[in-house]
Amino acid sequence: MAGFRSLARQVRDPRCDLALRRYSLRKCLERFAPYGHRATWDHLCGRHSIEPEDRAPDPARLVAALDELEEARAVWLAYEESFADRRKREKHDGRRRPGSIDDWHRRTWGGNGVARCDTPAAHPSGALGEVLRRLISALGTDAGAACPVCEGTSIVWRQDLAHEPWFGPVCRGCGIVVPQPVLTSEAVAAAKRAGRKDLASVA
Repeated sequence: MAGFRSLARQVRDPRCDLALRRYSLRKCLERFAPYGHRATWDHLCGRHSIEPEDRAPDPARLVAALDELEEARAVWLAYEESFADRRKREKHDGRRRPGSIDDWHRRTWGGNGVARCDTPAAHPSGALGEVLRRLISALGTDAGAACPVCEGTSIVWRQDLAHEPWFGPVCRGCGIVVPQPVLTSEAVAAAKRAGRKDLASVA
């Protein structure tokens, strides 16, 4: 099975036909897709003017989309390296029980669904790398009441998410499933109240 870097080389290789280069970019998303596969593809297509079903898109646009994806992957890999170093130090100091951030990290290992968007068409509009920088920065600070990506406060608790953790706070502004460790207990409680109101209005 080809790895991310091998697939990225195919995307850039002008000797490959465009259908293969597009296919290789899609396969890259099986290795790294911050919003989830479908939402990340929708994001890249929108930002780089690629028709989602076009089998022979402009190669320059494919490469631009890959550049954005690679930059975000570099941000994530640097975070994973610092995370691993921190856990080694904690274990050395006798702290073996992982915290809430570690539990979140376990579900996003490899970078898939780091900032999961449960609805593929609802995702942040900014560059993937910047979105990940904001999210990672929030994980290292005190919990707050706003989404770490768009700073919106309209967050609703959903019980029917399509992927693990299957339930949690979703930002109505940018569409990400907000990691619970970045929210205060008051913000989580407010999101649950908003979720119950949504359910009541549907019923």
